[in-house]
Amino acid sequence: MKNEMKLEFSAVSENEAFARVSVGAFVAQLDPNMDELTEIKTVVSEAVTNAIIHGYHENPAGSIVIMVKIDTDTVELTVKDHGEGIDNINKAREPLYTTKPELERSGMGFTIMENFMDEVEVTSEPKTGTTVYLKKRLARSRSLCN
Repeated sequence: MKNEMKLEFSAVSENEAFARVSVGAFVAQLDPNMDELTEIKTVVSEAVTNAIIHGYHENPAGSIVIMVKIDTDTVELTVKDHGEGIDNINKAREPLYTTKPELERSGMGFTIMENFMDEVEVTSEPKTGTTVYLKKRLARSRSLCN
């Protein structure tokens, strides 16, 4: 089954739950197990929260775009903002690194994404925005192929 969706919403923290639930409902078409669904929803929360907190901290009037593609056993997510961008992607992906310690940020967003997904790619340009691409192959489908 191939299908895709696209959401665009304001970069405000109240929309993080909306993004999480919307993506979860869409991905449910593939009948993931509960762990997979929870992991995908958690990754969406992390990526959207990063965009809100780090991408738009200077300009809260921005928006976030989420694109989701599903195909038989694979989920592909793209979370994009047009915010501040990331100066040093490698540094930002280090566990416990945060630019917002005053907000009690743990610096584990990218680490969580990397642990829950099969592929994580981050592209960013300062003052232009960030795109996070995530891919996960569902275990249930992997076992059907063997």
